[in-house]
Amino acid sequence: MKTKIQQLRKEQKISQEELANAVGVTRQTITSLECEKYTASLVLAYKIAKYFGMTIEEVFDFSDVSED
Repeated sequence: MKTKIQQLRKEQKISQEELANAVGVTRQTITSLECEKYTASLVLAYKIAKYFGMTIEEVFDFSDVSED
């Protein structure tokens, strides 16, 4: 799943470690999300979106997700 996490972090000059600490995960989890190797849980997606003051849909791109 594509995300805007890396772009948002860079715009706000936030490190992966800072974001990870703020949302309660490891830096490796943030790396995996940015590299599209991991899909965030609903709770984590909510925490990340809330951190940036955005909706989940503004941070995460669901266009490639199947409805099956």
